[in-house]
Amino acid sequence: MKIRILGAGPAGLYFAALMKQLDPTHDIEIFERNPRDATWGFGVVFSDRALDFLRADDDALYQYLTPHLENWPDITVVHNDTTIPIAGNGFASIGRLELLTLLFDYVEKLGVTIHFDTDITSLAQLGEADLVVGANGAFSWLRTENEDKFETTTDWRPNKFIWYGTTQPFNSLTLTFRETEHGVFCAHHYRYRPDMSTFLVEVTHDTWERAGFADMSPEDTIKLCEQVFAKDLKQHPIISNHSHWRNFPAIWNEHWSFDNVVLIGDALRTAHFSIGSGTRLAMEDAVSLYKAFKELGTDVPAALARFQETRLPPMKKIWDAANVSIRWYEEMDQLVPALTPVEFAYSYMTRTGRVSHAEMMRRDPALARAYEALHPEVAS
Repeated sequence: MKIRILGAGPAGLYFAALMKQLDPTHDIEIFERNPRDATWGFGVVFSDRALDFLRADDDALYQYLTPHLENWPDITVVHNDTTIPIAGNGFASIGRLELLTLLFDYVEKLGVTIHFDTDITSLAQLGEADLVVGANGAFSWLRTENEDKFETTTDWRPNKFIWYGTTQPFNSLTLTFRETEHGVFCAHHYRYRPDMSTFLVEVTHDTWERAGFADMSPEDTIKLCEQVFAKDLKQHPIISNHSHWRNFPAIWNEHWSFDNVVLIGDALRTAHFSIGSGTRLAMEDAVSLYKAFKELGTDVPAALARFQETRLPPMKKIWDAANVSIRWYEEMDQLVPALTPVEFAYSYMTRTGRVSHAEMMRRDPALARAYEALHPEVAS
């Protein structure tokens, strides 16, 4: 098969690797608009469950990546000055550039060609192909130009976020919420190298406006965020890397393919960063699409139909949970002042409806019992 892939992110790279391993005669080329050493972005995070899927489906890649991961067994919720560690929630992280560099090397050794600094803007530029895979991210031109065929919906959410880094090496995935005169500021932060952490700041739109961020310089924006999170940063600086305020687009497509063209990864659907599943979903898309071709051979229409049929149910569960999580963060200006630290941490853990009280008791009995002390009715 002649396979052409748009985008050298985790989804496109992993699909290329799997298909090349399935049949080394496949002619596979990846087109990436960015240079090989593009440095924007900080860390990405995987839950334990994400690593479990990788171990089960591709132990060789799991063994290849794991020595480069930072790991921790718990998460932490900070409610103003009260820190609540929560057990039973393991995560691992790695720098975005390091992950991509490892995957570049992995697929190139298999014989896949990656064209960097190559901006493909039309299907005609790809020439004849048996399969075209759109793995070119949330702002995929391929999807945008064919929204009627994919039946795309995009829901721009109101919260504002900005993706920073810091040299403060945090010991776990931490969600820090601090009340200010402007409203609540939330930082999503975690170590992805021994000396570096991701530090994403999120605020509601009202808080963003009250703080005056619309008219603030990048330097003053960092300065205000450093002041808000001074106790957490411990004199370490916030670091920008092409960082700017964004709104999150919740993207969905009713149809995942047309003709010989298919979407995977963020081009197919976006999952809010608050559930830490974006990279996992991208790589699971690649596995599912590969399995469809492994089962059905070179019958492209049948394989693309099987891909959506088998991948939709498990992926939709995570996508729905991510959208519930988005709305929980949109209420943080009300939730933080209204709840005690224990109630707030419990609300965070149960926000998507996927963690029951019984499950909370299994994961972290201390937090579950502390919540029961405030709300005895949940124990009955």
